[in-house]
Amino acid sequence: MSMPMLRKHLQLIPIALVAWSAVGPAAHAQGQIFRCPGTPVEYINDPQQARTRGCTPMEGGNITIIQGTSPRAAPAPSPARPASTPRNGGDRVDPATQRARESDARAILENELRQAQERLAQARRAYADGQPEKQGIEGRNHQRYLDRVAELRAAVNRAEADVTGIQREIERLGPSSAPSSSNR
Repeated sequence: MSMPMLRKHLQLIPIALVAWSAVGPAAHAQGQIFRCPGTPVEYINDPQQARTRGCTPMEGGNITIIQGTSPRAAPAPSPARPASTPRNGGDRVDPATQRARESDARAILENELRQAQERLAQARRAYADGQPEKQGIEGRNHQRYLDRVAELRAAVNRAEADVTGIQREIERLGPSSAPSSSNR
């Protein structure tokens, strides 16, 4: 080797030593990382503790752990009624007021029942016992017809479930004190 070439290599040695000294301790400081089973999964770097806990050594590069943010606390719900009038189980409603409330609830449910029964009758007419009239392109595209029939059947099922649910709610109210105009 010539002298200028040797000088160039000698100048590079301190740079390499500085680079190695900066990276070397960081690379060796981490050591082997182990993944421990359980909920939540834990990562440790103590081999003795890893053996006792049944942890498996991690392969590959370094692991970076980023601390997550904690969720904000939800705002406290506002009370439904003013705090000056606390209500407990001992408070009673006037029987006449309660009867009026039940009567209003029954009237609303009976009105909803009539509407649901009308929707059910309309859905059954459209369904036509599974044989509705074909419309437009359905004569050439049988799958489109089958899809529409399935949608109509689902509409009938929903309407039947609505009627049944409203009838159940009316039955929960108990017998009516006044004669009802409901058709069950």
